[in-house]
Amino acid sequence: MLHTKSMRAVLLAGSALIAISTGAFAQNDDPPKKHRHHAAATTENDRLDLLERQVKEQAEAMGAQAREIQDLKAQLNQGSGQVSASQFEALQSQVYETEATVKAAAAPHDKKLHMKGVTFSFGGFLAAESVWRSGNLGSDIGSPGFSKIPFFGPGGGGTGNAVSVGHTSEFRLSARQTRVSGLVEGDFDPYTHFAAYGEFDFLGAAASANSNESNSYTPRIRNVYGTVDWSDIGLKFLFGQNWSLATLDGKGISERSELPPPTIDSQYLPGFIWTRQPQLRLVENFNDEVWLGFSIENPQTTIGGTAPTGFSGLTVSTGSGFNGTTTNVALAEFNPGITLSLNHVPDVIGKVAWEPSYFDGNVHLEAFGIYRDFYDRVGATLNSVQNFNKSGGGGGVSGLIKVFPGLFDVQFDGIYGTGIGRYGSGQLSDVTYSANGTFQPLNENMEMVGLTLHATHDLDVYVFAGREDETKAYFNGIINGVTQHIGYGNPLFVNTGCFSWNSAATCTGNVQNVQQVTFGLWDTAYDSDFGKFKIGLQYSYTHLKAFDGVGGAPDTHDNMVFSSFRYYPF
Repeated sequence: MLHTKSMRAVLLAGSALIAISTGAFAQNDDPPKKHRHHAAATTENDRLDLLERQVKEQAEAMGAQAREIQDLKAQLNQGSGQVSASQFEALQSQVYETEATVKAAAAPHDKKLHMKGVTFSFGGFLAAESVWRSGNLGSDIGSPGFSKIPFFGPGGGGTGNAVSVGHTSEFRLSARQTRVSGLVEGDFDPYTHFAAYGEFDFLGAAASANSNESNSYTPRIRNVYGTVDWSDIGLKFLFGQNWSLATLDGKGISERSELPPPTIDSQYLPGFIWTRQPQLRLVENFNDEVWLGFSIENPQTTIGGTAPTGFSGLTVSTGSGFNGTTTNVALAEFNPGITLSLNHVPDVIGKVAWEPSYFDGNVHLEAFGIYRDFYDRVGATLNSVQNFNKSGGGGGVSGLIKVFPGLFDVQFDGIYGTGIGRYGSGQLSDVTYSANGTFQPLNENMEMVGLTLHATHDLDVYVFAGREDETKAYFNGIINGVTQHIGYGNPLFVNTGCFSWNSAATCTGNVQNVQQVTFGLWDTAYDSDFGKFKIGLQYSYTHLKAFDGVGGAPDTHDNMVFSSFRYYPF
């Protein structure tokens, strides 16, 4: 049994060690301040260095004492009578209080809050941003799926005001990408760790909110999830909304290490593989070198092309209510104007990540696979209507390579499969219609590569390029006694109206591929204990091409220029 005084001394030293290892002094979580305009506190650094040396000298002793504490817990659980429940509770409370005291004394500039063994961290930024587009998308700072860029004909953007949309530009100022986040962390015991994280911005739009990619309802949740981490067996469980498991991570398979392109455009660029959606995830860590992950994630199907006539059925749910025919069912807790696909099986994703130890953490590689299910209810007559399932999915690779660590990085991703459109920033369709009215998954491939130069301690310069390409699927012939042209990319679809602004013809314009190259920079103009101020600039060129049809294969493009001024208080 440990004496009270010796136990208090051990706990004090141990708490200081915990503070160091969990972030009070850790340079990985909080990089050294650059202090371009603010001198470093030399005396404070010396004091922290001294405390760290003192604590490290007791590390070996702490290991033995930690085992003794575990023995006490075992004795309590076994009812040995050597320590009472009230004594153990008092000891546990003392641990929490001592840890909070040591952390507060050792890290006076720590921007985390510590209370009874729980750590609260805050994040986010204030944003003032602008966007100019040569082609009017009618959008805020995020481009609404790059496959929506209008063609130059009157039918190029739909109907009504489409006569002018493809020939007008737009400029907007926005603060809606402002972001707030918070993280709560605590330990149930030395090997069981809990965390809860929430991240929000203001880019939600109630009328157009949907589950397609970012699950952007109002108020807009980017990520809200909890995790339980059993460090002794290397297993972690995540539940809530987060980046898809298919999204590239920068370290292992770990939340908050995801690597979206550093663009100001909140839709990033074509070829970037991602969603943010509700999920349940398990990850196993093998010696910080190999990680295996498995998740089930919220499904949604994006549909494109032309359906055959003469069929009864149900392919989507809308908020207009069931009308007694075959098209709609009422939605609850969704905006009446949105459309949801019919899904009854979650998306299933598996991933393996590898960081070869001999590259010292500078090479991170991933391989992943996605299984998807597409579901509708169709029949030639009301009496013959039945449910149908079609399977889809794909596989891909991604990675981050620090070619010259601290100076030059390369990241990439790519995927090939059927029915994977919703996982790309271009938002091409997952499925179209077959001759019998059921879904036909579309083959697609998408790729992205990016180069980032850390030119100085304060300046990052990046160049990214990406593309998404879809394969046509169509049918021409007699359906239910009528000659019909259906599907996606049908060469008999009329594209004549896509080209001329004064044409009265139709523009079907099924998109075949979308490509973009973008470059930009981020400069940290100020960094101190009071936060940092960053300035960003971005230019992108996007090219969109449709499948060939009657009148030709239309294409269009958009030049976009972004600026961002962000203040990070934490």
